[in-house]
Amino acid sequence: MTDQISVTRSVPASPQQLFELLSNPARHQEIDGADMLRGIDGSEILTGVGDEFVMNMHNGALGDYQMKNTVTAFEPGRLIGWAPSLHPMDGYRDKLGEVRAEGHSYTWHLEPDGSGTRVTQVYDWSEVTDDDFRGFFPMLSEQQLGDSIEKAGNAATS
Repeated sequence: MTDQISVTRSVPASPQQLFELLSNPARHQEIDGADMLRGIDGSEILTGVGDEFVMNMHNGALGDYQMKNTVTAFEPGRLIGWAPSLHPMDGYRDKLGEVRAEGHSYTWHLEPDGSGTRVTQVYDWSEVTDDDFRGFFPMLSEQQLGDSIEKAGNAATS
């Protein structure tokens, strides 16, 4: 079994428009294909690898929770990615016990494609070391990742 899902779609937005959208975490709720994102803490634009942002999340199992994301890939107009981890890491022991919710990532590859962009989103959990957390994967489907790409294409041009 593979430890990642990769989805590719072509959208009418330019790579620059998409990168601008993806590097602005305050707009990520517009592209959430899983309907778990409830907003972010702060409004900083991402400027490079190592930047962090905290997302307010919700799902049926945890209720409201937060994920801290660290930028892992950053090439303007070409590539952006981040690795989420539960925030604070030990803040949900009442629901998750000692589970270390970290080691997965989302990376967006942007390639010019005529007047639009060929977008590949890679959802990777190969770096998850906690066996209990690994049992949750994949948390998102190909359909949800594809929906995120489509939403990004629409949001970047509106």
